Amino acid sequence: MEQNGSIYLDYAATTPLDSEVLDAMLPYFRENFGNPSSIHRFGQRAEAALEQARETVATALNARASEILFTSGGTEGDNLALRGAALAMRKKNGAQRILISPVEHHAVLHTAQQLASDYDFKLDFLPVDRYGQVDPEDVEASLRADTAVVSVVYANNEIGTINPIAEIGKVCRQRNVPFHTDAVQAAAHLKMDVEADQVNFLAVGAHKFYGPKGVGALYVRRGMKILPTQTGGGQENGFRAGTQNIPYIIGLAESLRKAQLGLDARREYFTQLRDRIIAGVTASIPRANLTGHPTQRLPNHASFVFEGVDGNALLMMLDLEGFACSSGSACRVGTPKPSEVLLAAGYSKNWALGSLRITVGHDSTPEHVERFLDVLPRLVEKARS
Repeated sequence: MEQNGSIYLDYAATTPLDSEVLDAMLPYFRENFGNPSSIHRFGQRAEAALEQARETVATALNARASEILFTSGGTEGDNLALRGAALAMRKKNGAQRILISPVEHHAVLHTAQQLASDYDFKLDFLPVDRYGQVDPEDVEASLRADTAVVSVVYANNEIGTINPIAEIGKVCRQRNVPFHTDAVQAAAHLKMDVEADQVNFLAVGAHKFYGPKGVGALYVRRGMKILPTQTGGGQENGFRAGTQNIPYIIGLAESLRKAQLGLDARREYFTQLRDRIIAGVTASIPRANLTGHPTQRLPNHASFVFEGVDGNALLMMLDLEGFACSSGSACRVGTPKPSEVLLAAGYSKNWALGSLRITVGHDSTPEHVERFLDVLPRLVEKARS
């Protein structure tokens, strides 16, 4: 996307609202504005739209409609799954241990840390390799009778690495341990199938795949127990109280449906752009490393570290030159600390502070990529000086 001479290369942070998604949402702001909990015809129309959206999301994930809960986004979904499952498992059998990877999004990491500090759970971290990837054998070796829940990110938002979720899910199922995955980045680019992946909980957020901000969905496998963290009127099968945001839920369902259609064609195009960025950066800039797995990574995602560079200073230079990128996670911008993800992958602080993430999207073109590659080497050299 290019606006007023500026090129957007930060699609992992957020995406523009798809025009067809907006068209689907608009009638539910005024014409069909009813509360789905109301029994009159206005409420009935809203409830019908709500349940149709639930069916659409379930189909996209290969789930049952009754297994879909609507949330305010990926962060709430991660919170509800992890906190709700941990508390439910402790209530059921006294399980006190939470097992996550050290490269989780803060929605998982900080929730797990709060459960440990304020709720007396024990938090353990799985090892990751230099690509930030979790080995299913390490998961199997780390499981114990007191493990309440396992959470491993589907695809990392900072470095793009894809984890072997189906293999991890199989291990957890064999040991009857609830398994959650944050699929917020993955759902835009990878085929979602909760049965094949053997997950118990899976969270998505609409604004990562050209839907509206402020809405998401959480898959909860039938039979799984979670304690609700938001109580009230009993909406969403009692798991998440509050009047449902019908227009945004419609937008979520339509954007997820579209995201899961034509994945192969989009993946091929994005991969071409991604690989050109990777080749151009590594060939033209000394003391630069690709972060994340070289092949098992999101098709639109290129990420690097540059030795001796302040990543935030580089971002500001790029912005002045007309390029919108990110330094790792969008949630980290402005934070003068090295990324936990990069430290876990084995980078020193001097390298980890110089991170840069470039993510392409529907409106990206080869010309945008070439213009970016023409500018970046000079700016990295300037940042070093």
